[in-house]
Amino acid sequence: MRHRKQRGKLSRDAAHRRALVMNLCREVIEHGRIRTTEAKAKAAKPELERLITLAKRGDMHARRQAMARLGQDKFLVYKLFEEVAPRYREREGGYTRILKLGPRPSDAAEIVLLELV
Repeated sequence: MRHRKQRGKLSRDAAHRRALVMNLCREVIEHGRIRTTEAKAKAAKPELERLITLAKRGDMHARRQAMARLGQDKFLVYKLFEEVAPRYREREGGYTRILKLGPRPSDAAEIVLLELV
């Protein structure tokens, strides 16, 4: 696995952080948008963009790579390749957006909407 720019540790060890980011990606693919903190959204966005770019290739190797990243959820990979990726066929990137919603009342953490464009 090649090195990627680290966005922040999110107060988690490496395995927990990787699992968190992949779970956020899974939820965005499944639901189209999620509400989360700004730090988590900024950590998940590059991974989500990579998965969509992978899905645009559409070959079997890309499907297997997506399965390895998203867990063995065949329905989710099917949705990514057959529903999400074709929407961005002509687009060169920038498949997601982050919209700020304001601070969370309990701890004033910035809440955002991470969604597919």
